[in-house]
Amino acid sequence: MSQKIYVFDTTLRDGEQVPGCQLTTDEKVMIAKQLEKLGVDIIEAGFPISSPGDFKSVVEVSKAVTEPTVCALSRAVKGDIEAAAEALKFAKRPRIHTGIGASDIHIKHKFNSTREQIIEQAVSAVKHAKKFVEDVEFYAEDSGRANLEFLAKLTDEVIKAGATVVNLPDTTGYVLPNEMFERISYIMNNVPNIDKAIISMHNHNDLGLATANTIAGIQAGARQVEVTINGIGERAGNTSLEEVAMILKVHKLGYHTNIESTLLSPLSNLVSQTMRMPVQANKAIVGRNAFAHSSGIHQDGFLKHTENYEIINPQEVGVDKSLIVLTARSGRHALKHRLEMLGYKLEKPELDYIYNRFLELADRIKEVNDKDLVVLMKETVFV
Repeated sequence: MSQKIYVFDTTLRDGEQVPGCQLTTDEKVMIAKQLEKLGVDIIEAGFPISSPGDFKSVVEVSKAVTEPTVCALSRAVKGDIEAAAEALKFAKRPRIHTGIGASDIHIKHKFNSTREQIIEQAVSAVKHAKKFVEDVEFYAEDSGRANLEFLAKLTDEVIKAGATVVNLPDTTGYVLPNEMFERISYIMNNVPNIDKAIISMHNHNDLGLATANTIAGIQAGARQVEVTINGIGERAGNTSLEEVAMILKVHKLGYHTNIESTLLSPLSNLVSQTMRMPVQANKAIVGRNAFAHSSGIHQDGFLKHTENYEIINPQEVGVDKSLIVLTARSGRHALKHRLEMLGYKLEKPELDYIYNRFLELADRIKEVNDKDLVVLMKETVFV
């Protein structure tokens, strides 16, 4: 039996922190309903104490979905925790996500505190949250740069206090994948009560390693992943939901999620449009070019056998079909294939002739579409 990986989506909280991409309450509810259909286990709906709008959004998302756990963020502060609890009062499965910095950098320069005081505040926050909900997640911010012995002690203490999930974020995207595996392995092997809670991965993408670090964390024992649609989020973004889901689906690593992968591309488009944030063309899984082939060598190999250049069937992620994009880099095989789709059957001499004319056109207009090909064929006189 494969092991379940819980998918915690923070598109509506961390993802919405992208400058210029704030969502209205109605937009958050609309996306939350689609996340529910997608099969995410936990939706982090917002940070209630931060603004009346965010408080209202958590309330309305709590009313709108029934299957996922609805989570609200708080700092390790009583007022934050109480606001989160109040915003979650309509949730069928409420979770409070509270926490504090764990690295010496944060302890000294952000909180002007000590390790001992941080543990005391963390334990107090978890116990306070536990008065309102059974499901309490604790985040140890900047875990990627925290002292490991201290992090193990902190994890042990918050689990004793009642935390059901302990989130160990690489807040600055600093850690290398092999280091992440070693760090999570250390926590799994050096926290006596580790079996009483789920360890969660929340990795940022400052060095482009968020997804790799998340997979490394899973392999070391983490069983929850904190992700966003399209990998959006603070600075360079968060771990991409679609990347983690498809890695676990394509590779037989012994893990599974409840994600309905055919909904990934449509939801990517919805989030992109709603947040007014285009998806980069070469984005893995959901980018415009993820299933597009323009190189002649690739097109030839793809047309002979799709698995030569594709490890995922595009329909698995909700994309209708792969694209053969005709450019000056395309070969005769691709041009012949496209012309046959348009009803033109050419012998080799004719194909050679039209191919040379096609290259001249492609050099001028960069990308040749079906309409261009029809015009080219009508204008061509074969001799």
